[in-house]
Amino acid sequence: MGDGLDLLDGVGAVVKSPGVPPRAPVVAAARERGIPVLGELELGWRLVDVPFVAVTGTNGKTTVTEWLAHTLRLAGLDVAAAGNVGTPLTSLVPAPPELVVCECSSYQLADTLEFAPEVGILLNLGSDHLDWHGSLEHYAASKLRLFAHQEPEHVAIAPARVAVPGRARRMDLVPDWRASLPGGHNAVNAGAVAEACRALGVAEEVVQEGLRTFAGVEHRLELLREVGGVRWINDSKATNVASTLTALDATPPPVHLILGGDDAKQEDFTPLAGRAAHVYLVGEAAGRLAEQVGGERCGDLETAVARAAAAARPGETVLLSPACASFDQFKDYEERGRRFAALVEALA
Repeated sequence: MGDGLDLLDGVGAVVKSPGVPPRAPVVAAARERGIPVLGELELGWRLVDVPFVAVTGTNGKTTVTEWLAHTLRLAGLDVAAAGNVGTPLTSLVPAPPELVVCECSSYQLADTLEFAPEVGILLNLGSDHLDWHGSLEHYAASKLRLFAHQEPEHVAIAPARVAVPGRARRMDLVPDWRASLPGGHNAVNAGAVAEACRALGVAEEVVQEGLRTFAGVEHRLELLREVGGVRWINDSKATNVASTLTALDATPPPVHLILGGDDAKQEDFTPLAGRAAHVYLVGEAAGRLAEQVGGERCGDLETAVARAAAAARPGETVLLSPACASFDQFKDYEERGRRFAALVEALA
């Protein structure tokens, strides 16, 4: 396969996949020639001419996207949850909904040119994907592009400490403790849902019903089952240290923690040291995790589940919250989570 440079002749614009880095030869060459380069998020937003609520952040994006869609549907709206949550925006073009709730990754936002959602939400801003962005500054700048082109009639929701660009009406992100999901992080997520719904004119009783009735999302602090008094929780979506720390804060001790996976991000794992009663290490990150966190090297998920099942006692929890991406052993975090769920289901 070539580098694609021969395809640029006569091209009016380049639409690239979010995972293609800006340093790719065809992308760099297009920009040098003055050819606009945009991502599928930008293209979908231009083609789907309905109001957008856009959600980004280092952690919690999928939960808030689905929670918002749930609550807005209770209000009687025809809503599509799309973007990084799994449904491409451009797939909505033939029959657009009344409103789109769009999960936006840093990769997708880096490729926007004019994207301006009616409501933009930044949940938090940590450290992630630095192997792709090159620096924390570039990563943060990509996230903040969510707000850059908003107009005064739009709404920007963000933590009070974060300065956002653009001209939208600012709303600080504050917790709402009337949430159906456990943990302080979900109180903040609920606050984002409530503020966005209020900005869209949803009745307060519907907002509160949505906060009470949302059941959560697959692979995010998902309680699979209890076996012999031991709770098994699937948090495969935790692909960075901050997300795993959030999961640990939301899980009563003692915890048997399964960590590891793809080590491309090269994160510092030391904040996880001492946070769990037992640690089981899998994947290519196991070596660095053993040095920085400690724990038992298991190699693969099957071995980790077997050893955790043998060691855990009634009243304890086994938590898969890997703090790593999954690409060393699985296609994605969803496949990893489904494999974990199958192994737990097979336990006697």
